[in-house]
Amino acid sequence: MNASFATLTIGQAPRSDIMPLLATYLPLEQMMHVGLLDGMSEQQIAARYCPQVGEKVLVSRLLNGAQVRLSAQQVEQELQLKITELEAMGCDVIMLLCTGEFGHLRTATALLLEPDHIVPPLISAIVGEHRVGIVVPVKEQIQEQASKWQLLATPPCFAVASPYLADKATLAQAAQSLLQQGAEVVVLDCIGYHQQQRDFLLTKLKIPVLLSNVLVAKLAAELIV
Repeated sequence: MNASFATLTIGQAPRSDIMPLLATYLPLEQMMHVGLLDGMSEQQIAARYCPQVGEKVLVSRLLNGAQVRLSAQQVEQELQLKITELEAMGCDVIMLLCTGEFGHLRTATALLLEPDHIVPPLISAIVGEHRVGIVVPVKEQIQEQASKWQLLATPPCFAVASPYLADKATLAQAAQSLLQQGAEVVVLDCIGYHQQQRDFLLTKLKIPVLLSNVLVAKLAAELIV
């Protein structure tokens, strides 16, 4: 199958949890959807991608809705192979469905939309001196966020709530924690967070709540001719 535009998740495609949100901005029926873990069982995924002690952790979603924890280093190596394959298939734009930090992904000619290169500078430009509260899926990611958000004029604060596992009580607890830490704007920093979670937090926080996936999707929409 040839496509000029592709989405690439580090989990399994298609991402039915966020496709309705992305479809608001993008013609998803005209796009190719590829996942790093496509066709793999949970046992195969654990054997190949399980994070070792001290490794950076990424989180994604399988087709059955399960959350998986992945080694960031292993994911980046395999992502590059997928990106090269998509270029060979004719993709002109590749939208990465992951907000994790990647330092070495490359394309030959295609545009690669990496949320970690797009979202932090955009948020920094928008919020100025205001303090940003960042929600991440797992607690290990808090320490890993320092370099990602170094452009912010005021150091951010953090709370944990998985987009795949958190119930309303957990989200409410995260919201309260961010308020106590002085957050004035909140960023849901994982592709898996969705509109219902944003709306719920808006009612709890009464301050702006931004979805990383919406920011990237809006930019991607501008690239579609």
